[in-house]
Amino acid sequence: MAFESINPATGVQIAGYETMTPAHVASILERTRQAQRLWREIDIDERASHMNAVHDLLLSNKEQYARLMCLEMGKIYRQGIAEIEKCAWLCRCAARNAMRFLAPEPVETEAMKSFVNFLPLGVVLAVMPWNFPFWQVFRFAVPAMMAGNGGLLKHAPNVTGCSLAVEQVFIEAGFPEDLFRSLVIDIPQTTALIHHPGVAAVTITASVKAGRAVASEAGRALKKCVLELGGSDPFIVLEDADIDRAVEVGIISRFQNSGQSCIAAKRFIIMDSVYDEFEEKFVTAVQQLKMGDPMAEDVYIGPLARTDLRDTLADQVARSVAAGARVLTGGSVPDGPGAYYLPTVLANVKQGMAAWSEELFGPVASLIRVRDEAEAIRVANATSFGLGSSIWTQDIERGERIASSEIEAGATFVNEMCKSDPRMPFGGIRDSGYGRELSAFGIREFVNVHSVWVSHT
Repeated sequence: MAFESINPATGVQIAGYETMTPAHVASILERTRQAQRLWREIDIDERASHMNAVHDLLLSNKEQYARLMCLEMGKIYRQGIAEIEKCAWLCRCAARNAMRFLAPEPVETEAMKSFVNFLPLGVVLAVMPWNFPFWQVFRFAVPAMMAGNGGLLKHAPNVTGCSLAVEQVFIEAGFPEDLFRSLVIDIPQTTALIHHPGVAAVTITASVKAGRAVASEAGRALKKCVLELGGSDPFIVLEDADIDRAVEVGIISRFQNSGQSCIAAKRFIIMDSVYDEFEEKFVTAVQQLKMGDPMAEDVYIGPLARTDLRDTLADQVARSVAAGARVLTGGSVPDGPGAYYLPTVLANVKQGMAAWSEELFGPVASLIRVRDEAEAIRVANATSFGLGSSIWTQDIERGERIASSEIEAGATFVNEMCKSDPRMPFGGIRDSGYGRELSAFGIREFVNVHSVWVSHT
């Protein structure tokens, strides 16, 4: 038994899985290659029909899948329901739009006819994290498969049950049996797969360290790679913001999924004139968040996915406090079983502290006071990351100006929390990675952009 699935709320093992042998993995890959060769010839309308079937299966089984996520990584049950519903929405969006996104584009040249095709690459290997066990997978798989590719999934070991459940959904929806497969494999096996000629491209959502390792191997193998590597997203509150609304949405943005989100608001950058009001209301709201059993209806903060992740977060907070940050609430590991960490607010956070420079993957918010708009923008950009961001102001033109030209990130939301949306491209810059998922930009990441030129005889 190589992988253990442990309920992070109780510490009790709920399942175990043997890793696949190299021969088994090689056999799966060959069958996936064969399935993809047939799938690429299938009309997009037929692909869409299967994807709509996935939509229906997800919605009809959402309670089962939400409970599985709750058990394997501690996701709040009702948030798991929302995750499955979002996956279904993505399936519907892709089914409706794939033909338009992939339609040949004519180009005016001196040729009789010239155009650009978007052709599938082959089999895409995905290395996915545990924090959104279904959504992260669907975010890569749905566009890739609608484009005619096959998929191999190396999921996080602690959510192997979710990984196998995703595979089964595609089978039940009528996709070719081996077109999408979940692999129970370790890191050396993953590295070998990246270099296998049967794998055409690679995508990973993970830490910067893991992303660099995968990108390095993909580079050696000359394989297309898309990286989504997390962030330290700024949440900018300007002096004319609706403070009550900013606090309300800021709580959700920082603490949903128990703070385990790459696009969670991490650094709250607040203008001096409204800082005290924001801090008071924000801390009060955090203190009202109930922590406990993720299956309970009134609980908002569950456990972190693993105890080692909880311990890493506790160390980041301790190092920040040692460097001068102040704990306004929380800041400790509660007594009792489970990988819990109290919802926490840190003040006096400065550049160079862990709470500023590192990604805190858990229920910890960092508050930063700034003098004016210029300092707010400077602080927002003073990070190695560049994934998401949000700006709060009642001057819409001002917010749009800052979002459009001042913030260095893959996405900026004005008067809304940063979130992924099937209709918009998703991804980052700098240490947050490169490439895009979702929308027309995402579906074209794993295609051959193929020029065709036809001249008279």
